[in-house]
Amino acid sequence: MDLPTKRRALLKIIVLGDSGVGKTTLMNQYVYKKFSQQYKATIGADFVTKELQIDDKLVTLQIWDTAGQERFQSLGVAFYRGADCCVLVYDVNIHKSFETLRNWHEEFIKQADPADPDAFPFVLLGNKIDIDGGNSRVVSEKKARDWCASNGNIPYFETSAKEDYNVDDAFLCIAKTALASEHEHNIYFQGISETVSETEQRGGCAC
Repeated sequence: MDLPTKRRALLKIIVLGDSGVGKTTLMNQYVYKKFSQQYKATIGADFVTKELQIDDKLVTLQIWDTAGQERFQSLGVAFYRGADCCVLVYDVNIHKSFETLRNWHEEFIKQADPADPDAFPFVLLGNKIDIDGGNSRVVSEKKARDWCASNGNIPYFETSAKEDYNVDDAFLCIAKTALASEHEHNIYFQGISETVSETEQRGGCAC
């Protein structure tokens, strides 16, 4: 008798945002339950994996941490393609990191080129809410939620990687959001399509 096999899913999550907003520390807190005060800029991109169970599915999250520096943005295409969800991160204490969210959002859509850009899942994280007991924050929760509402009702979480506040809840939502959209696109290596001309793509099989 065959043992029932659990359904598995590999989900590619891209984390974007300005340098220093805490992308790497959030991922390290979520995956390794570790927090480091040392700031080391991510060079290019790096990824970590985390397995979790959602309903009857074993889900492997492949979380890609991309460099916030603009000089690395040209690396984007290869990393963004095939993503199941994009996580935007800003620092609630730095207004500029909130203002650039639109750029990161647009850059991702342009590079990843999803079939339906309006329906592609994003999640927003407002990080470092622990700093100065919250007294130094310059972006209000309302302002962030308004931004999410005007960009397709993006889920929003306020987090602290240092205090491990809301990190698990945020990534569980990210995993569920990615899982919900995963079945809507074919899972294949999308990089191949870059070498095919538009005419060939249009004439190809629609399956």
